[in-house]
Amino acid sequence: MIPIRVAQRGRGILREFNEAGVLSAADVHVATRLGRLAGEDREPVLFAAALAVRAVRSGSVCLDLTRMRDIGVDTDDERPDQFDLAELPWPDEQSVIDAVRDSPLVRGGPAGPLRPLRLTEPARPGAGPLLYLDRYYRQEQTIRRVLTARAAGHPDADPAVVCRELDRLFGPAGDTPDRQRLAAALAATRWTTVVAGGPGTGKTHTIARILALLVAHRAAESGGDGAPLRIALAAPTGKAAARLQEAVRDQAGALGLPELSAATLHRLLGWQRGRSTRFRYHEHNRLPYDVVVVDETSMVSLTMMSRLLAALRPDTRLVLAGDPDQLASVDAGAVLADLVAAPFPGEADPAFETILAADPGFAGASAPAEGPEALTESERERLRGGIVRLSRGRRFGGRIADLAVAVRAGDTEAALELLRSGGDTLELRGADDIAAVRADIVGTAQQVTTAAETGDAAAALAAFESHRLLCAHRRGPYGVEHWDRTAAEWAAAAGAGPEHRSGTWYPGQPLLVTANDHEARIYNGDTGVVVRRPDGSLRVALQRGEEPLLIHPTRFPAVVTVFAMTIHRSQGSQYDAVTIVLPEPGSSLLTRELLYTAITRARRHVRILGTEEAIRAAIDRHVLRASGLSREQADQLR
Repeated sequence: MIPIRVAQRGRGILREFNEAGVLSAADVHVATRLGRLAGEDREPVLFAAALAVRAVRSGSVCLDLTRMRDIGVDTDDERPDQFDLAELPWPDEQSVIDAVRDSPLVRGGPAGPLRPLRLTEPARPGAGPLLYLDRYYRQEQTIRRVLTARAAGHPDADPAVVCRELDRLFGPAGDTPDRQRLAAALAATRWTTVVAGGPGTGKTHTIARILALLVAHRAAESGGDGAPLRIALAAPTGKAAARLQEAVRDQAGALGLPELSAATLHRLLGWQRGRSTRFRYHEHNRLPYDVVVVDETSMVSLTMMSRLLAALRPDTRLVLAGDPDQLASVDAGAVLADLVAAPFPGEADPAFETILAADPGFAGASAPAEGPEALTESERERLRGGIVRLSRGRRFGGRIADLAVAVRAGDTEAALELLRSGGDTLELRGADDIAAVRADIVGTAQQVTTAAETGDAAAALAAFESHRLLCAHRRGPYGVEHWDRTAAEWAAAAGAGPEHRSGTWYPGQPLLVTANDHEARIYNGDTGVVVRRPDGSLRVALQRGEEPLLIHPTRFPAVVTVFAMTIHRSQGSQYDAVTIVLPEPGSSLLTRELLYTAITRARRHVRILGTEEAIRAAIDRHVLRASGLSREQADQLR
């Protein structure tokens, strides 16, 4: 158990909420420091300021002042709550709102123009005032301003060329709306397109065809003599960027695409160490690309999205792809989910309407249609905002897909019924029923070691991806640290461990990379296996396209042996089978998004170690990150 750090300068309710674990010492220090600078000493205002800091740390962009009590204990261990949060001395919400409205922290005061907090009043009934730290308010406004401007106009598009290329890239149109085809048509006629969908719905397949369509359109537009389209591929992490690059390159030859490289968003924007401007590209020095594609957008924070949008030229097409139902960025914001929930509506585009009318593959895209594959009214509304949601999973299906849909929809009883009924693909076991997971861990480790000893890197990596143990927490009896030790002991006892206790590297050792080295093509989040070469030396095999990449172990900037990983770490990866270790129902990390993300990592089998109560708690606890982007209209700044 990790003890709570208490701010020595905290007084009154700040100290009580700090001791209860709702506020951290840092939250209290920031609030009291701001209060001293602005001449504000009223307890309700300082409490609201501390909660606003806490909200950002928990992933929200701002604090909804009418939902202060929704902020729970800030902990990653398995400690049960030591305090009944309902019994804490919560101040009256209206008195806090009134005090904040009149505070020099919001309005400025005699101490100077310092206004570190921003308060927006709701523009629609039923919504509460939002309290922001100034930095995040400005970032959100940048996103709103740029996306609104980009939605106001449309790039020139030749409907005949688009329809011809859609047939080439997707084949003859069918009788039902093809959402991948629809996404490509949208990207040809809009400056901003969002391609949303779960694992296996074909997002990267669609991205490659969008790029091929845009390349062909440029060639037709210029008669083949114009400058080639400048394309940038990006993702929030090195691992995600590498996978996007591989996926697009695998299809490049068949689609007529040039060879493209992908980079992290930091590298795309030109991160500069020790410079006054953190990034080379910004609103005064725009990115030199005609098309920018960002994959795994659900993991992009508000801060990074605001920097990207500010650095885009107005005539650059932007394609954002990702799963809005997955876990969001570890930093503040859930931009993709906000955009899908509340699209930025734009003007109707005659070229797009012409394409819809001319292509039979878009039946029902502009008007109601019958059948299970027809677009719903909400889908047509998103379409008007440049958003397509891919729904047909190609990577997994059947009962795993049914379970993922039930969890995503919040249908607890349907999810539990699927798990109770057992079968070959789903199972629910108690936390102490570990015989099956031990067998999977040992069997996987033995297969990996056998292949690694013979130098078969491809077989070792394939075996390593056959089963993965996923945890919600890092620490505690249900966390990664405990399960890593336990699984390593099981594997070693079965002969799949180091020959000597003092050995640093051994064949079959599973590794997780925890730092980037772009020159060596090593990325934070990569997983690999140590394999023995014919000459007896050891190398680490990483999956890179069709052929594994072999790197000497000493080249890695930072690695750890991994038998278990957090569900956050697993995002963007797929395994044949997963075992999901659920914590107690009271865990604040146990959410619908966490469970959905874990389930959708599996292709063939899902095992959950936990209780029905934990599953109910996860599905019932829907992550609600406060944000002004998800509101239908911009609120009024106070």
